[in-house]
Amino acid sequence: MDKSSLISLEGKREYCGAFGVYSFSGKDVSYDAYRGIVALQHRGQDSAGIATYNGKKVELTRELGLVSDIFTNERMKVHAGATVAIGHTRYPTIGAGGKEDAQPFFLEGVKGGIALAHNGNIANYGKIRAELEKEGVKLCSTCDADLILSVFVREHKACKDYFEAAKRTMQVLDGSYSVVLLSGEGELVVFRDPHAIRPMCFGKDAEKIIFASESVALDINNVPLLGDVKPGEVYVVSKAGVENKVVLGKEEKHCMFEYVYFSRPDSVIEGKLVHYARVEMGKRLARAAPVKADIVVAVPDTARSAAMGYSKESKIPIEEGLIKNRYVGRTFIMPSQQKRENAVRLKLNAVKMELAGKRVVLIDDSIVRGTTSGPIVKLLRSAGAKEVHVRITCPPVIAPCFYGVDLPTYGELIAANRSVEEICKYIGADSLAYLSVDDLVASIGLGKENMCLGCITDTYPTAFGNEIAQKMKKEGRKDGVRIWEEKA
Repeated sequence: MDKSSLISLEGKREYCGAFGVYSFSGKDVSYDAYRGIVALQHRGQDSAGIATYNGKKVELTRELGLVSDIFTNERMKVHAGATVAIGHTRYPTIGAGGKEDAQPFFLEGVKGGIALAHNGNIANYGKIRAELEKEGVKLCSTCDADLILSVFVREHKACKDYFEAAKRTMQVLDGSYSVVLLSGEGELVVFRDPHAIRPMCFGKDAEKIIFASESVALDINNVPLLGDVKPGEVYVVSKAGVENKVVLGKEEKHCMFEYVYFSRPDSVIEGKLVHYARVEMGKRLARAAPVKADIVVAVPDTARSAAMGYSKESKIPIEEGLIKNRYVGRTFIMPSQQKRENAVRLKLNAVKMELAGKRVVLIDDSIVRGTTSGPIVKLLRSAGAKEVHVRITCPPVIAPCFYGVDLPTYGELIAANRSVEEICKYIGADSLAYLSVDDLVASIGLGKENMCLGCITDTYPTAFGNEIAQKMKKEGRKDGVRIWEEKA
């Protein structure tokens, strides 16, 4: 089945997780990389990969599947003795999603070869790919990490300097990218786009330095978190030590969806614990949209922290009214209502003894297409819920994303086409309320000017993002092709 017909239960997909580690003492870090991408598995389950440098050459493994299935003890022997490693877990926002699109990518011709992985999305992918092809560059996949690597290698050949090559690459690309790169000479290079849209933190101890999409990948390796890579900042780690400089920094525009949905609640992003931000979202939602009810129920798992906040503020007890089946893989959600309901039942089970006769406040992180909220409400009612009041911790999603969240077209987004009252009726709830943009921003605590809110404001942090948004409004999207993949 075509990837475009796959829709997750929540109506949105995780994007990627990137990881990099360098050993100062020359000790094996292959299992640091393994543990790191295990901790980032929630950011993508389609494929995973590790590239290592063992003092002689780069070893690369990338496959479809989960980290634990790919990296058996036998497979890890290939990476034994690594002093530098990068790793990746992927959900495709560009590309078909086959093995050829799994990261990291490797390209020869510079520094004994370069392996690269990233988290994000290149908004001007189609334009840059067309330019590379005119130059005679043949990409081996449809993944944008492949494109980033080709641009970086081209620029490095021209200037022979990592910092300058990264700067030139940033000047070419429009979009979001947090990049980890290792060379066949044993160097680790990390850089983040000029707006720092996608997360990238770092930590260090006497033995090693680690960079990762989320701080939980440092925690699992017992390395203390020191901070975040700045907008447009480049780190080069080698035998000479750790060098870093901002080569093309612009205003910060951090993705709000990291705090609402994507990151683990125990992650710290830009100095903010995600759990605390979600609890605050729930508290503010309780103040802005109170309702008389008997219990608060979270749609597991990302809404748990917010449900806790709603319960604390409203004094309505929180209960486990929905239990998630953690052993169900990706769900194929088809157009019919019956099949959508079946998909929800595969993923969630209602606890009848908690719900029967109760007025329920149902907390969820977002409504995107609106295809699963209705079946969840119906599931609660079938379990005996007397009333179901839906509260959403993200403002209405009215616009697509071009920076790494696979949110659909304007036509597919229910909030872009219906009022709150119409959505409430559509999903069968007794009432529906969303968190406001101002309350969302205040909950996160980074300042509105420092966040990417494109999907809830329809205003984007990059020029090309705004350009393709206008194009999408006029032309829609071609079947099977995301608008940023078009070469025209």
